[in-house]
Amino acid sequence: MKKIPFTNDLYIVSDSVHIIKRALDDGSKIVQLRDKTADEGKILETVRQIIDLKKVRDFIFILNDDPVLASRVGADGVHIGQDTSTVETRTIVGPSMIIGKTTHNLAQGEAAVIEGADYISVGPVYATPTKPGRPAVGLGYVREAAQYLEIPFVAIGGINLSNIDEVLKAGAKTVAVVRAHNETAELLERIKGASW
Repeated sequence: MKKIPFTNDLYIVSDSVHIIKRALDDGSKIVQLRDKTADEGKILETVRQIIDLKKVRDFIFILNDDPVLASRVGADGVHIGQDTSTVETRTIVGPSMIIGKTTHNLAQGEAAVIEGADYISVGPVYATPTKPGRPAVGLGYVREAAQYLEIPFVAIGGINLSNIDEVLKAGAKTVAVVRAHNETAELLERIKGASW
């Protein structure tokens, strides 16, 4: 049975086991390994370290962009972009693996729901160097996702301590960070304490 938290959680996206460990120590329950530059051997080594961590820690491990590898190594889920079919991914990973889908607007979010995604990412909320050339979607899409989509979603993109309250007020229950990994404890405290 799928275990999909995504309520009052901090979702860490990183290529570093050190950063992932620290985020878990701070209370994060969802981590995504996203490494756009390493070869498969290096990624496999990182995956092994994360799988070893799962033997002693309770968290959700999502692998970015590689359904075949995610299935092979026993990840909890895979996150795919708009260029990858959710339906085809499901045939690769089977019925029990979590599938996350990147979305940038409500139409893409609605399509992801129909296609069987288990959660979506909503963003980039703010401009971010991790997605060069991708315009920020702003808080409007966060509000739409909260209001119209019956699916867990993760707000992502340029979120840190200076703006997380706005994102939570817009309706996000789970927030993902890439560069703000040094603020995980404080970010999680804000998420857990949100009353709106």
